[in-house]
Amino acid sequence: MNKTAVYPPKASVPIRKRGKLFQAYWKNKYLVLLFIPAVIYYILFHYVPIYGILIAFKDYKFSQGIWGSKWVGFDHFKDLFELGSFWEVFRNTFIISTYKLVFGFPAPILLALLLNEVRVIMFKRFVQTVSYLPHFLSWVVLSGLFVQFLSPSIGPINILLQSLGMKPIYFLADPNWFRSVLVATDIWKDIGWGTIVYLAALTSINPELYEASTVDGANRFQNIFYITLPSMAPIITIMFIFAVGRLVNDDFDQVFNMYNSAVYSVGDVLSTYTYRKGLVGMEYSFATAVGLFKNVVAFTLIYITNAIAKRINDYGLW
Repeated sequence: MNKTAVYPPKASVPIRKRGKLFQAYWKNKYLVLLFIPAVIYYILFHYVPIYGILIAFKDYKFSQGIWGSKWVGFDHFKDLFELGSFWEVFRNTFIISTYKLVFGFPAPILLALLLNEVRVIMFKRFVQTVSYLPHFLSWVVLSGLFVQFLSPSIGPINILLQSLGMKPIYFLADPNWFRSVLVATDIWKDIGWGTIVYLAALTSINPELYEASTVDGANRFQNIFYITLPSMAPIITIMFIFAVGRLVNDDFDQVFNMYNSAVYSVGDVLSTYTYRKGLVGMEYSFATAVGLFKNVVAFTLIYITNAIAKRINDYGLW
């Protein structure tokens, strides 16, 4: 070996990489400028407030501030796990979210598949527009509409039931019906918006695959099962992982505007429980402990689901 050989310093390769990276950023400087406001938003409103989780480990007093409040460690979490009311709302949240996952997750996929088979462009656009619109309406507005629509006295459904000789149903005050109402209205509101991702995935499928399968004698259903769904597998897997992570989350706006004391036993969820404890009862530390516990569970679910998905079909978030 030639001992006089000169080798470049180890740091030279990373420096070259950093230089190329800077050149790439400079080449796309206008796109970077568009991206900067989003970065600033997430830093200010999502990362900086993380220090607030310290409240969960302190006996927080508003007058003393976060740093001045007494440190109590895991006392709030111990109280949390010993309360029967917490486990009741946790159970309600998990059950409602599971219903939404089972019935709500496949809904936009099915609608996207149906729209993909429509050949009349004007009708397809009309259905897309109508299905998208509810997503842009707040639950404050929609809850008022549903209260009237499901009313036992003036609601069209109950009027129809009474005309058939049946008794009216108190949909929003009957514990047997309230969860079903939550799931059905949530699907109705977001099914159109959820199809956007899947319709985008459908546009990336090579049309020649359908032409070849048609030549081989495949019908539309066979094309869906053997071409469309396998091609959508990556995006379906990713969206499913996100959906599983939301099993301990809930839509506060929907539940808060539609529930009442008659259905607390089946409709009270973690977000409304945190609202009552934190803002109404001013138990800020306890409410923060509830939120932190929920986020830890959500992250654990995402991590486990991602690991399982990677083993099954090699698709995942990381």
